[in-house]
Amino acid sequence: MPDTTAPLFRQIATLIEDLIVDGTLKPGDRAPSINELAAFHRINPATARKGLGVLFDAHILFKRPGIGMFVTDDAPRLARERREAAFTASFLVPLVDESIKLGLTHSYVHALLDQVAESRGLYR
Repeated sequence: MPDTTAPLFRQIATLIEDLIVDGTLKPGDRAPSINELAAFHRINPATARKGLGVLFDAHILFKRPGIGMFVTDDAPRLARERREAAFTASFLVPLVDESIKLGLTHSYVHALLDQVAESRGLYR
């Protein structure tokens, strides 16, 4: 699972969201059930329910009573928007703040980003 410092229910939500963002789960697909998640990850079903509830509240999943939770038509867009907002808050804002403290220029920070991206294979 993702970030092991996050509460388990958030890790479950992120795991399902990952499947939507990468296209493994598509609109209309059934999400893993509470019991499937609980058994596979060896967690309390209430924790799995809370993780799925986060995505339900965000309109990424919808319920079909007696059948399960399914991916909404808007889920890929909504999941990406949620992830982009979290990425900005968690990574970009601190990067800019630290750059300002260090007196780094925009062009220098941009060059550093390009260098790191290239070393990770982004531009290959």
